[in-house]
Amino acid sequence: MTKLPIKKAVDILLDLQEEGKGSTLLGIGPMSGRLLRASFELAKEKDFPLLFIASRNQVDAEELGGGYVNGWNQQTFMKAIRSTAEQVGFNGLYYVCRDHGGPWQRDKERNDHLDEETAMELGKKSYVADIEAGFDLLHIDPTKDPFEMGKVIPLETVLKRTVELIEYCEQERKKRNLPEIGYEVGTEETNGGLTSTETYESFIIELTNELERKGLPKPTFIVGQTGTLVKKTENVGTFNFSNAKDLAGVAKKYGVGLKEHNGDYIEDDVLLAHLPAHITATNVAPQYGTEETRAYLSLSKAEEKLKEEGLIKETSNIRNILLEHAIKSERWRKWMVGEQKNATVDEIFKDENLAEEILDIAGHYTFNNEEVKEGIQQLFYNLKENNIDGDRFVVDRIKRSLNTYIECYNLEGSTTRIKEMEAVKQ
Repeated sequence: MTKLPIKKAVDILLDLQEEGKGSTLLGIGPMSGRLLRASFELAKEKDFPLLFIASRNQVDAEELGGGYVNGWNQQTFMKAIRSTAEQVGFNGLYYVCRDHGGPWQRDKERNDHLDEETAMELGKKSYVADIEAGFDLLHIDPTKDPFEMGKVIPLETVLKRTVELIEYCEQERKKRNLPEIGYEVGTEETNGGLTSTETYESFIIELTNELERKGLPKPTFIVGQTGTLVKKTENVGTFNFSNAKDLAGVAKKYGVGLKEHNGDYIEDDVLLAHLPAHITATNVAPQYGTEETRAYLSLSKAEEKLKEEGLIKETSNIRNILLEHAIKSERWRKWMVGEQKNATVDEIFKDENLAEEILDIAGHYTFNNEEVKEGIQQLFYNLKENNIDGDRFVVDRIKRSLNTYIECYNLEGSTTRIKEMEAVKQ
């Protein structure tokens, strides 16, 4: 059976909003294999469509530097997703999406200050690997320009690059005779320029006119700034309901869904407001990595207790292993505030409170490290010897965190609602 394209699924969701049966889709950053399993299990239990959103730092072609999540490239990522769906017995809808694709989207490309031509070339290579692997949606984001850091990139530059990249991806897709894919445009970065309703609308008008002129598809999502902002392990932004509702209304006028980024660590009352604001989808990533880290730390405490009681000889030492590799990864810098982002590794090791914070923030960046993997296996073995299923505990802890969004976003039963509406439309 042919899968319902993501653009059609979003069009149906926009129609369901009118009937009071809408939902806000959840874009899940694929932080680990256990997160994939938790997602598929919950989606099977609660009947909702999955969106996996992989950044280029997380999943990319080996020739471009690969990804820090499980060392996945596009092909092995898709293989892991398909085999997890099979293991869980999931036969609902799921969509694999590129999050922040395009030039300068790998940290190294930006830090190296690559020129535009080279950066665009590498962005295109990454998209081709996405297309060949069977991704369903590509986020076209050419705004991470290292030469415009902190400035508002001219919208005409963003438009020109966006159209060029969509045109290129469509040519490559058609060349390979592959099914239609969706496109997401815009960025949550304030220097992307799409912060006011007026700018947002003029961007959509100019973009859709240009795409139409070239015979290219309309976007599925356009990213808008709703006020959310993630720093450390909290959302330090202020959700702006009226702005979000206005942006959603503008997007819907042109048949596009509003996508919110930075959806992590949001309180329930704000999550519940997403439905009346008509936000079509939200991306959440680091929160699930942090939840998984916290699960290992809880199990580590249980393991310590077992040692104290003489039930095991040696602990896995997983807490200290995670701590050391999290600090050394230096990937926590992007989440820090003020001078802390410039702290040296040595300074952090000497500051117990800051080290603890960084373990919480950046533990998930280390899950593919061999020593960490061995430590987790030893932890699970020690616990299993005492009738504790560590693996199950971690997956369930992640599911608990996911479930908050499923409840607040009215996602339960949404796959059935989408399919029923599709049948009516045919």
